[in-house]
Amino acid sequence: MNNKAIVYSTDDCIECEYVKKMLENEGIPYEVRDVQKVEKYQKEVEKFGFLGVPVTVLGDKAVKGF
Repeated sequence: MNNKAIVYSTDDCIECEYVKKMLENEGIPYEVRDVQKVEKYQKEVEKFGFLGVPVTVLGDKAVKGF
């Protein structure tokens, strides 16, 4: 099982920064996927049923917001 979280984000998303800081504080490794720079990342977010960011994925669970 991969224990790395995925944070779907944009450069100007303050809530995304909060999510990343929280993960860092908890010692949880994460990968950032910028939905504005890579179109397929936005499509991945939509597959989880969300339109905006931040969306955080860990394993098979996804949550939106902070």
